[in-house]
Amino acid sequence: MAVSGARPRVSWACDADHVRGRLFPEPEMPPRSPFRRDCDRIIHSTAFRRLKHKTQVFVFNEGDHYRTRLTHTLEVVQVARSIARALGLDEDLAEALALAHDLGHPPFAHAGERALDACMAGQGGFDHNAQSLRVVTRIERRYAQFDGLNLTWETLEGIAKHNGPLADRDGRGIGRYLGGLPHAIQVHSAQQDLELWSHASAEAQAAAISDDIAYDVHDLDDGLRARMFTLDDIAGLPLVGEALGEVRALYPVLGVARTVNEVLRRVITRLIEDVVAESARRAAVAGVASAADVRALDHPVIAFSDAMRQKEKALKAFLFSRMYRHERVNRVMADAQQVLRQLFGHFIAHPKDMPPSWHDDLDQLDAQRLARRVTDYIAGMTDRYALDQHARFFDLTPDLR
Repeated sequence: MAVSGARPRVSWACDADHVRGRLFPEPEMPPRSPFRRDCDRIIHSTAFRRLKHKTQVFVFNEGDHYRTRLTHTLEVVQVARSIARALGLDEDLAEALALAHDLGHPPFAHAGERALDACMAGQGGFDHNAQSLRVVTRIERRYAQFDGLNLTWETLEGIAKHNGPLADRDGRGIGRYLGGLPHAIQVHSAQQDLELWSHASAEAQAAAISDDIAYDVHDLDDGLRARMFTLDDIAGLPLVGEALGEVRALYPVLGVARTVNEVLRRVITRLIEDVVAESARRAAVAGVASAADVRALDHPVIAFSDAMRQKEKALKAFLFSRMYRHERVNRVMADAQQVLRQLFGHFIAHPKDMPPSWHDDLDQLDAQRLARRVTDYIAGMTDRYALDQHARFFDLTPDLR
């Protein structure tokens, strides 16, 4: 990785000795810091375990070596800790946010999210980031005293707004949320103020940009493995093509598999090094001296340089056209969306076909609350469980190949 070894904590890191606490007060448990405890709680959650059988791009039966939500999450953790360590941020908080960032993803990747969002149109919609917050505050039930995992304020803040502010100071949604804040965000905000008008901590921003870095690089790897494009196809891309040229010059007779690994190693290192340098520069220019200063800025402190952002944007555009919109992926995901839409319709009509643990107060739920209950149930499914459930209630279940 770009930088190794511990570095002194910077003044604008979140301070684990002065957290804002948990919604339900608990005694601390040294020597683990509050943020380390958050990591442990997430790792031991049911939702985290299910990530191993949730699609990243390729569904489980397409091969054993493609990324899943779990392997993607672990790669995000590794990048986030590297960035946090290099900048002197709190590594445990960065890790907790990386671990939690995809807990709300339904089966079948973004196709599943689109399906559930369509099912919930007019009833608050579905947003996987907001669902991650819902998972850790309501759906996980592991403790006698409370629902959820009772994570620290800083971790919940980062889950909710790692991509930036969600609302203005009057609570009105901004940006993609101009039409209204997601249901899960509204529900939790009634209990706890996450200051949705501000940016999140530097650690949350590090986790967010690590998500971009991880999926840029591993989706490139998976696309090459799936033969959706070749090394020659990416030779003209900025950053990637530069790395490929270096490897070919140094190792002219190297096999394809090792060439790919050498290229991707260089790409991920340069992305991380750029983020570290640009973030340190931004912090110095803005004169940030505390985590509060980071939140008060009108722009992120953790970011790519302008030059690297353009290169990364070109890579995303390539992956979008050659991989995410590939005919093979589109065909599978169209079938996957149909599976979730049909499951939603079935459980709305027959809610007692859900497991008994989902039956609480079923007879007292209005239409909107029932729809949210069904959505929570489906969103928690793994790919294979969703297909198994579909086969229980429908005569024809797609093979998704």
